[in-house]
Amino acid sequence: MSEQQRAQARVSEQQENEMSETARRTRSVTESQAHGGKLAAKALKAAGVDCVFTLSGGHVMGIYDGCLDEGIDIVDVRHEQAAVHAADAWARLHPGKVGVAVLTAGPGVTDGVTGVANAWRANSPILVFGGQGPFRHAGRGSLQEMDHVSLMRPVTKWSGACADTRRIAEYVELAVRTALSGVPGPSFLEIPMDVLHGPVDLDAVMLPRFRDYRVASAAPPEVLGAAAELIVGAATPVVMAGTSLKWSEGGRALASFLDATAIPCYVNGMARGEIPWDHPSFLSLTRSEALAGADVVILAGTPLDFRMKFGRAIPAGARIVQLDLDETLIGQNRAADVGLVGNLGANLDALTELLKASDATVDASAHLSVLAAREAELDAARAVELNSDEVPIDPLRLCREIADAVTDDMIVIGDGGDIVAQASKVIRVPRRGTWMDPGPLGTLGVGMPFALAAQKAHPDKRVLIVYGDGSFGLNGFEYDTAVRFGLPIVGVVGNDAAWGQMLRPQAGLYGQDRVVATELSYTRYDKVVEALGGYGEHVTEPDQIAPALQRAFGSGLPALVNVEIRQDRGAMKGSTYV
Repeated sequence: MSEQQRAQARVSEQQENEMSETARRTRSVTESQAHGGKLAAKALKAAGVDCVFTLSGGHVMGIYDGCLDEGIDIVDVRHEQAAVHAADAWARLHPGKVGVAVLTAGPGVTDGVTGVANAWRANSPILVFGGQGPFRHAGRGSLQEMDHVSLMRPVTKWSGACADTRRIAEYVELAVRTALSGVPGPSFLEIPMDVLHGPVDLDAVMLPRFRDYRVASAAPPEVLGAAAELIVGAATPVVMAGTSLKWSEGGRALASFLDATAIPCYVNGMARGEIPWDHPSFLSLTRSEALAGADVVILAGTPLDFRMKFGRAIPAGARIVQLDLDETLIGQNRAADVGLVGNLGANLDALTELLKASDATVDASAHLSVLAAREAELDAARAVELNSDEVPIDPLRLCREIADAVTDDMIVIGDGGDIVAQASKVIRVPRRGTWMDPGPLGTLGVGMPFALAAQKAHPDKRVLIVYGDGSFGLNGFEYDTAVRFGLPIVGVVGNDAAWGQMLRPQAGLYGQDRVVATELSYTRYDKVVEALGGYGEHVTEPDQIAPALQRAFGSGLPALVNVEIRQDRGAMKGSTYV
């Protein structure tokens, strides 16, 4: 036996010994004296959790056992990062609830860190359980033992461990409450395996009461009055709606505010879809021009981060009315003239009523008309590319074909760089569906994990992923999960055989002869999906795209349409990073 084989045998023996001891403890409990995993599952059920995402691990199996009793569905994936991304998507699709991922110890937790970080930047309320070696062996070098809590602390709202089986439900409530309150975000709860599988008398433990922890209040009347005064005096106002609008479920309130004022509105982040694309105030192509000419900017949940050039996208002389969930977000990177803290829907409703009750009239329709006409010009200017018959296929032609296939109740997920950036300007967010992308961390690989959660949550809707070929390589193997669970998700890969968003600036900065680490191949990703049990199509001609999409949706299987598109190496026009 080689040294490597002996090492593997020792690891297996240690795991078997720890699991055997845990199993003996679990079997010894009576019917009324269950194990901690059952208590954890009862707490999750009380919190409104219907589904958890995981990759099988011995440290956390007690939670699975409890979920079976509570009727909580378990979706097991092929990588822990995918489990956390799926939990992130589940939270986005169920405002007021947490998405849940269950990760085994050591590499199980470390594999999930990227997913947690993505949820952290996206303000997505998730609860991640982490396994741990037996508490009685803490610090002795148990299998996969490490300091998970410290690892997770920088990318969570709360990170802690439970050392008492009787207090598991209490810790679950704390984690859920922290994730959902204020500005939402992730919580991490570690439960050592002997604590999780330890005996507990369920009749003697009080289950915490879970409630709606979200921000519901509005700003004080005098602050609302100051905001209304600025809006009344504006000549070229603009609304920028962002992620906090979604967590406030404020789309209806925003639409009413726009109906009353005719102020032009642009969206970013999770605000996509919060107002319908055919609302008269909704614009998408003229954002930079509108902001450059604005005298008042209403930030409805949009942070002044890199997407807003850290506040520089707004003219120096413009006044800012900023609405967000927490005082710490008001004035970040640039001072706001008025800050409205609280539920964005409540504040927008209060503003609308205040404006209606005032003697002054807010009517930005003339300003809106100018911008709408400019949008029509810009849309016409790209018509050639949208309808191009060139081969390799023009990326915008692919985006137009995808847009034509999107129905009113579809869930669309963007997972890529250039192709998703272009698609987001062409695809109209479905009226009764939604659009999801990773958010400001820009994590690639969210596509299929997000789609798994979306299709599981909404089996009556079609789910479509817009992929870059680079991003497909990160979690494309989750097609195996979709096949196993019978989830007929459809993906479209814009395959330019490159990390296109990096290739272009690299060629522009350093020259075409200095391109390195940015080129891929026109890989047959469709064949990969076929090998996993799904349906695949390979497209090289633009007139093949629509029929291929129809066949993919009609296949009844998880499907992938692999479309070869033109590789662009144009000079860099700017940077996303500064």
